[in-house]
Amino acid sequence: MSAARAEVAPPQRGKPLHTPSPRKPIPVMRQVVSDQDGREEVLLKSVDLNRVIKLLEDPLSCNFTERHVRLLRKIVKYYQNGVPLKDLEQLFKILNICAEKVVEQEEFVEPIFEIVKLCGLPFLKAKSSDEIKYAQVVSESISQLGYLMRVPSSQVRMQICATIIRFYSPDTATQPIEGLRPTSNWYKIEMAERGGLAESLVLSLSLFENDLDMKIWVLKALQLLSSSSGTNCNLMIKAHGASTICTRLNDPDPSGQLLFRSSEILWNLLENGSQEELINQLSNLECIHALKGAFGKLLKNGYRHFDHQLRNDLLVIATLIAENPGTAMIESGFAKELILYATFSEVKSHNPLVRAIKLSYTNEDFEMKKLLFNMLVILSRDLPCVQMLSDGKVVLALFHYVKPNEKPGVHDWSAAHFEDLQLHAIATLGTVAHLLVEDYMVCQGNTRLLLFLEWCVGQDQFFGKGNSFHGTGGRGNKRAQMRYCLRLLRAMVSLGDETVNQDLCDQGSISQLLGLLKRTDQGAKEKEDLTVLEIQADILYILSTVCENDLHRKELFGTEGVDLLILLLRMDPNKFYSGIGHNRLILSTLDSVWCCVIGCYTAEDYFLEKEGIFILLDLLLLNQSNMNNVILGILVEFCDNPKTISHLNTWRGNKNQTTAKLLVQLWRQEEDLLGVHHDENRIIDIKKPLVGILQKEQGVIPMSANCPSSAIMDVAENMRAKIYSVFCKLGFEDLPGLEAKDYVTLSVISRYLDFKVGEIWSEISAELAEEGFRPVTPDEEALEVIGKAFENSGKMVASHQATILENKRQQDLQEEQQIYAEMQANHKQNELTVKSWEDFLARTSNFDVLKKAKRLQEKSIESSRPKARPRNGVFHSTQIPGLRTTISYGRTVAVKSTPSEITGGPLADTPLALKRVPIRGGALQKVKSIKMANHSKVYQVSVK
Repeated sequence: MSAARAEVAPPQRGKPLHTPSPRKPIPVMRQVVSDQDGREEVLLKSVDLNRVIKLLEDPLSCNFTERHVRLLRKIVKYYQNGVPLKDLEQLFKILNICAEKVVEQEEFVEPIFEIVKLCGLPFLKAKSSDEIKYAQVVSESISQLGYLMRVPSSQVRMQICATIIRFYSPDTATQPIEGLRPTSNWYKIEMAERGGLAESLVLSLSLFENDLDMKIWVLKALQLLSSSSGTNCNLMIKAHGASTICTRLNDPDPSGQLLFRSSEILWNLLENGSQEELINQLSNLECIHALKGAFGKLLKNGYRHFDHQLRNDLLVIATLIAENPGTAMIESGFAKELILYATFSEVKSHNPLVRAIKLSYTNEDFEMKKLLFNMLVILSRDLPCVQMLSDGKVVLALFHYVKPNEKPGVHDWSAAHFEDLQLHAIATLGTVAHLLVEDYMVCQGNTRLLLFLEWCVGQDQFFGKGNSFHGTGGRGNKRAQMRYCLRLLRAMVSLGDETVNQDLCDQGSISQLLGLLKRTDQGAKEKEDLTVLEIQADILYILSTVCENDLHRKELFGTEGVDLLILLLRMDPNKFYSGIGHNRLILSTLDSVWCCVIGCYTAEDYFLEKEGIFILLDLLLLNQSNMNNVILGILVEFCDNPKTISHLNTWRGNKNQTTAKLLVQLWRQEEDLLGVHHDENRIIDIKKPLVGILQKEQGVIPMSANCPSSAIMDVAENMRAKIYSVFCKLGFEDLPGLEAKDYVTLSVISRYLDFKVGEIWSEISAELAEEGFRPVTPDEEALEVIGKAFENSGKMVASHQATILENKRQQDLQEEQQIYAEMQANHKQNELTVKSWEDFLARTSNFDVLKKAKRLQEKSIESSRPKARPRNGVFHSTQIPGLRTTISYGRTVAVKSTPSEITGGPLADTPLALKRVPIRGGALQKVKSIKMANHSKVYQVSVK
């Protein structure tokens, strides 16, 4: 709020206390010249201020008061157009001397008044650098104005305030002086800030607590100082200005300026100063009492627009104070009054505090109503206030707004105002109602909300304004109302109160919410936004909470609910990170599968029929870290249904990946994240094969018996226990799609429970040693036996893993030898084919054909020479024992055409050309053949 800047007229100087001498005053001669523009400039003669100071301090001249006053008048007249910066230090030294003398000699009041008045004029500088050069002197001089408030003269004090106010009106016109220019407009304000004028001015308030006029003058100055910078505000807070001003809010003041300017200063301190320090300063009982009285007075008696604005400002300050824990809002009675003010228009009250209050339904009253709703939320955080909220019938008052707004204009509020208050009231209920469950049930809250939801999805014409914070996403529709209504229901069912949940189900909420979810899903296909997705997620949460532990409710969820879940689970995975809430929606859907489907055999069977397990495995294949644990938990629960195992074994992912293969990969990924050390997937630490880096670094911390240890917490914090549980249903043998390295990992998975039990026994032994306890001999022997048994289990698994890897290496060697044997047989067949080809050429008399055939033969032999064998993406040659050549393993080249040398040459009419080559699947049948490569073509010739 901007500070009011009223034009302030400085107080008029009173008559001099001493009659001046009857002698004629000596005329002061001023030399006046004109510049090129025609303006007159004054040529000042130098004044020896040091001589004046020496005269004033001379003890021999202490009785020459009249002479001193006359000399000071000359100085004032000399500087009537402004004080040069170079003379400012000496001038303020004269002021301080006069301030000391004024206690005994009142004649010095007038000179002090006039010199202080001069400080309101612009300071003069000879050079531009003078502002920086004399900055220290100027800041110290201006700070002296605050200390001059000690002068026991109302005229001087008012003039000091008027001078400070003139700092913010730099348009004071003065006669230009030759060689001097006024300082910049903000120079004095900056120097006042640097000199700490605001702090000294606050401290001066204690000098005139009973002087209303003087207090208002000081508040005017402080109002401007607090609006200009945060430094001044912090200085005022440091001097306890906030509490000093707040405690005097209710002082008698017919003009009303005291309350107005005090609230303006407090508002400026909130905006520009340290809010935390200010609130701590205002949280005492005395300040809250003052705020309580001022707010109540304005609420009852304020009728002007200005009074309503001031009332709301004080309410904002009270709200900020109430947010500070440990405040005296209850002790002062302010909390009880605020609850009364928040509900008096909705709940009839005979309290005399609100009997005379009437709302005018203006914008200011609308803002006050929202501030009071916000105050209810803040007060609900303090448990002692909960009973006061119940006594004030807050829930009933807020439910007054949970009703259709079908006929704008019937209410005293406008349509836009009522919609905003309606949304704000429902949002407030979302915070308050779960603390007042009994009041909620008495008001039939579930019934009211379900009826309101019916109106939200109805076809009745309604044009939501959507202008407020709570109305986001609800312009032209009822989505905002639906959104906050579902938030309220979500808050109530999350309590786990069976009375509330049973009443909600008795009202038919499950079918109603499923219908609402279906409608919103159909609408979401047209336009997905944050509001729609939040509505869907809240509906799923409510259904999950209500159906979690009740079989009958799961049956009511039924096939209709399963169909909707399947539809949501098929969401495009690219939307998970859209940023508008799809990730929350998919997690809510998975939670609903767990709570609303599992445990009801009819719903489980229908979910399986709809290929729900396949969809879950597809989601698990995406490897989303925030979903994997939930999906595995659902699969573990589903495995109790015998029909699930066949679905798990049937599913295939990318590259024909099986469920077992996917689970093994997730296990390895989880152990990589935990930092479990392996060597080719084999365990290294046979004593602690499951322990990760973090658990090792943490070590063993002795804890009480009711606290879970690190080994126990590890079971709940990662996915390994769930993967083990699924494998217990699938089995650990004859699993399709697994390789040797997978079986190496599977050997650890199969002994997960044994390893975890051994890890817990190791923790027990380590905790006993850490705490310095020695078990009795039988127990100690038992611990040793147990430790050796689990260590042997680790050795056995490591040996089994080594056997699996060795068998894999032997199998690979046998397969390679078998391939080499096949290659040798193929090479011998190639030699026979070449010999047959030479016999054919010997029976041919055509020279061109022989020449071309010879060239083809050379190319064929060249093509049969070794190239590179691709292994693991890299080509290399393999030498076969007994052969001189190196056989090439390359990609097979398809036969594209018959060579023109045969089809179009001299042999075109021969039986050889007419003989059809029998090719089936790329292989020659019952003929001897040879492949001859020619660039990109492969020629295949059959020979009888």
